[in-house]
Amino acid sequence: MLRRKAMSQLLFWKEHHAKRAMLVDGARQVGKTHLVREFGRANYQHVVELNFIDNEDARDAVNAAHNARDLFLAISAYADDELVKGETLVFLDEIQQCKEVATKIKFLVDQFDDYDFVLSGSLLGVELKSVRSVPVGYLDSITMYPLDFEEYCWANGVPSNVFAEVHEAIEEKREINDAVHRRLTALFHEYLIVGGMPAAVANFVNEHNVQSLRVYQQNIISRYREDISQYTESIRQSRIVRRIYDLIPSELNQQNKRFKVTSVGSGARYVRYQEEFLWLVDAGVALPVYNVDEPRYPLMLAERSNLFKLFLSDIGLLTCMCGMDVVRDLINDRTDINYGSLYENVVAQELKAHGFDLYYFKNNMIGELDFVVEHPRGTVMPIEVKSGKTYTRHSALNKALATENYGMKRGIVLAESNVKTVGQVDYLPVYAVSALNR
Repeated sequence: MLRRKAMSQLLFWKEHHAKRAMLVDGARQVGKTHLVREFGRANYQHVVELNFIDNEDARDAVNAAHNARDLFLAISAYADDELVKGETLVFLDEIQQCKEVATKIKFLVDQFDDYDFVLSGSLLGVELKSVRSVPVGYLDSITMYPLDFEEYCWANGVPSNVFAEVHEAIEEKREINDAVHRRLTALFHEYLIVGGMPAAVANFVNEHNVQSLRVYQQNIISRYREDISQYTESIRQSRIVRRIYDLIPSELNQQNKRFKVTSVGSGARYVRYQEEFLWLVDAGVALPVYNVDEPRYPLMLAERSNLFKLFLSDIGLLTCMCGMDVVRDLINDRTDINYGSLYENVVAQELKAHGFDLYYFKNNMIGELDFVVEHPRGTVMPIEVKSGKTYTRHSALNKALATENYGMKRGIVLAESNVKTVGQVDYLPVYAVSALNR
């Protein structure tokens, strides 16, 4: 069983929810269903699960319900376990096929508060837009992502106290223990190939077979492409969304990594294809990093939504789409290859999973900062990502830190290095992005 951080959020909800259901959201294949099942088995005497893809009759019965009693009657009619007050979790899965249940859930938690209700599904950012009213005040939510690097290390048997050493070293501005550093660096290079999709991770941990791993990853990519065809509103939109999705690896391979909308088609403009880009974002399969005019708090006021980099939500899927040659180069630790796009993708993925909104900054006077993120205390932290040995060269970061108007006190460089501090810059091993948390 893969250990997931989201489990602690479910446990907290169980103890404190008070007439609230839980919605577990996230892209397809990130482990939502497995997590809820494990949570149910460990914490309830009875678990009733209805899957609205597998059980069309249950879906129709729930859709036909007019009130809470009708809805609970429909659930009880198709329940595969006993419904016992105070001892039962009701798990409604794949609710994108039964969208009105998200609206009706408030009636259930109001009138049947002796039961706990968890909802889950994929593409909810896309599909729930058409729901009349998601019940604010009756529904808590968790967004799940692929396994982050720390979770990947847990899957490989790394104990939690290893990351305690990482946190302490960063806090104390000293080098991480050499044995720990070498172990985590090796696992990070492996993570660039495997990524964090649970099925792929479980397969690789058991077999360490790259060919088998790629079968799992290619199946996930194929399923995402099928979703695009199934859930987009028209054949035209499906074609454009798939084109954008397939372009992500090559666009990231460009020098500035910014997605050029003209790559979608001759004369294309963002305003015309905005919905298609947002579909991928709402589906959870792509991560946009928006440009800001100035790296000043709050960043959202300076956002330029028509200028962005577009990363995949999982680094393993990106590496798979880049081809087997890239995988071989990573395995051979080739130092003459520029892995910049891969490193930036994994950093974007980690920052997003840890609660950060994603921005970057670029102008002619300063240059480009790979990421700028908000610190909870109302300041902005610039982050540079370096995959090569020349990681101490960062003129844009130096200029930004020297610009008094930006109010930046310190900057971070994530690189193939141990922890060290020079002036206003903290150099951290790239895997230490796992220690940054909003």
